[in-house]
Amino acid sequence: MTPEAWSLAALRARLRACDGRPRALAQLARLLAADPRAGARALALEAARRLEEERRERRRVARLFARRRALAREGVRIVAGVDEAGMGPLAGPVVAAAVILPERVYFAGLDDSKRLLAPARERLAAAIRAEAVAFAVAEVWPEEIDRRNIYRAGLEAMRRAVTALSVEPQHVLVDARKIPDLAAPQTPIVNGDALDGSIAAASIVAKVHRDAIMVRLDAEFPGYGFSRHKGYATRSHLAALRRRGPTPVHRRSFAPVAQGDLFAFLYDDAPGPAGREPTA
Repeated sequence: MTPEAWSLAALRARLRACDGRPRALAQLARLLAADPRAGARALALEAARRLEEERRERRRVARLFARRRALAREGVRIVAGVDEAGMGPLAGPVVAAAVILPERVYFAGLDDSKRLLAPARERLAAAIRAEAVAFAVAEVWPEEIDRRNIYRAGLEAMRRAVTALSVEPQHVLVDARKIPDLAAPQTPIVNGDALDGSIAAASIVAKVHRDAIMVRLDAEFPGYGFSRHKGYATRSHLAALRRRGPTPVHRRSFAPVAQGDLFAFLYDDAPGPAGREPTA
């Protein structure tokens, strides 16, 4: 079929349908380049721009898996990425996720969960869970956080997530720390959730899982705004603590809860830069 046989409206629709499909986009770009119509030439430029963006994004995501490719060259094929979410909030659990991804995988937009808006996180979490060889999530709740301290609670959540995997990893990549009592060798990576694809995937799964818990807790303990601020020390959260006192899901070992030290407003209620929420 010659390019002129397609209406410009049909070509625009085909261009929209090519998002995330670089081969189809390249084919359409060639088709448009042969079309003498001015509108088609404009669409050809748009297709070329999108194709270059797609290729750049694929190169970026490929770089996130450089560590895993290096391990594969050493014969290590089953690699788990591990990260946690919820170390900083005054309420709710700390949640960890462990994710084993296939050797060949691509998630457009994969990044540290803190850099992503909620819709992108939710889309990616669903894709990661669907594509993963195995994944597991573990929760450590405030009573145990208060007993262990938050640092040890985060490590324990990560340990539980790894040991809950249905497939035993040959190597574990973890964000910045070493998890105690694991049989598999580990590599801690500073800023791993931004630098490694397996850890980034785990950070997204953990964050989305924890956010869903906080939405549920908002219904169970109305008036604190958990679904909005996810337990962080926002102005409205601290004001609710002053009015109502702590709930059973508040962390009593955290100073603003334990001491009623509610004058240090850590976060605004509005989301952070580009709509993102406060960090871990």
